Amino acid sequence: MNVTNEPEYGRAMIVQSKGRYGMGRNDEMKLGLFLVQAGFHEGAWRDSSVPANGGVDIEHYAHLAAHAEDAAFHFVFLADSPSVLERDHEHIARVSRNDGFEPITVLSALSSRTRDIGLVGTATTTYNQPYHLARMFASLDHLSRGRAAWNIVTSGLKFEASNFGDNELPDHDTRYDRAREFVEVVKGLWDSWEDDAFIREKQSGIFVDTTKLHFLNHRGDYFSVRGPLNIARPPQGYPVLVQAGASDAGIRFAAEVGEVVFTAAPSLESGKRYYATLKAKARALGRKEDQLLVMPGIIPIVGRTRQEACEKLRKLRSYMHTDVQIGLAERMLGFVTDLRSTNLDSLVPEALPRTNATQSSQTLLLDLAARQKFTWRQLIRLISDSKGQLMVVGTPDEIANTMVDTFDQRAADGFNVLPAIVPSGLKDFIDLVVPELRRRGKFRSRYSGKTLRENLGLNRPLSRFRRQA
Repeated sequence: MNVTNEPEYGRAMIVQSKGRYGMGRNDEMKLGLFLVQAGFHEGAWRDSSVPANGGVDIEHYAHLAAHAEDAAFHFVFLADSPSVLERDHEHIARVSRNDGFEPITVLSALSSRTRDIGLVGTATTTYNQPYHLARMFASLDHLSRGRAAWNIVTSGLKFEASNFGDNELPDHDTRYDRAREFVEVVKGLWDSWEDDAFIREKQSGIFVDTTKLHFLNHRGDYFSVRGPLNIARPPQGYPVLVQAGASDAGIRFAAEVGEVVFTAAPSLESGKRYYATLKAKARALGRKEDQLLVMPGIIPIVGRTRQEACEKLRKLRSYMHTDVQIGLAERMLGFVTDLRSTNLDSLVPEALPRTNATQSSQTLLLDLAARQKFTWRQLIRLISDSKGQLMVVGTPDEIANTMVDTFDQRAADGFNVLPAIVPSGLKDFIDLVVPELRRRGKFRSRYSGKTLRENLGLNRPLSRFRRQA
């Protein structure tokens, strides 16, 4: 099977802005760097400029983090899945995402190699225990002097279940119910010690004021946790809570607990709908809008001319093997169909069943295919290019136009930048696009605070016990 035909992208996926940007808000957008070993494009690892062993080379990650920090990015973001992603050995040999560090380990190493940039690590609530993650993220927050963040996810890949003694994933709603209780337990454990409990006074011999120690004694549907946590309260109170919910259950969860929300918004219209929906749900829960930041992903492919940018994308596409494209599409669609036995030139059906896998990507991609009347071949190419994220191919001015327009029209508070290839794609964005954003007053040139919360404009949470006092 030869996956070569182009989908009709328009503004829905690959955005080539026409030069319009509004005045909108006077505040500045937030920027994060999605930190991957080769780049967000699956074919990037085959490029001669990319280190072949980047996924297990701390110097490679440190180099990328240093570039982002020098440019005053708010954070670096590490995704994760505790499993091999492909379904058979032939595909494992061809993919680029199965060879990398566990996030908290690499972020702990980066905490000593950076000074200001935030450190966002992904950890699933489906196959972890609250005490473990509370302790690890509290430790990372102390190591980094207040720069840690937890990207809270529920496992959505069937490959993970068998690594933890299960044959199948728990159903979608159960995963979110468990996640909700998991987060409450973790926050309770972070409140085990009041902020000023550890006196450490050598003259008097008093190390800690035990009257400021609190036992959690939690008993719920999924967890029984006595506490307390065996580490002082994190410098930020809580590490920043990041979420990426896009299904109905995921949006409810993000509105409840998320402080930064990473989402896929492949068009301005879809971004505005998501932004308005999430902010409205947060307001209904009594939350302040500015305490929940929506940061969709953006894949900038930058050229000094549009032709140069398009050539960069063409080169990345040339690295992709057909089997990998199809395997990636099947995984992101939750295996709703066997594409190897499907006529790829047939239209994607308007109604396909949703599986128990990650529903947000299924819904986003299948709904988009139905609206644009994609064939399976076109949808496979689209997933191969962008995985449903906003991809912008063009000059620095065109990419800045799209970002500012999205920001000013209330579709984003900032962006999680997903370079198609690193380090070259990151360098292009920093050298060419960031100066244009600064020229327009939309991005900062230096850090404004010492902690990630301060840099993002997020409040430091008081201990629940302090509030009750």
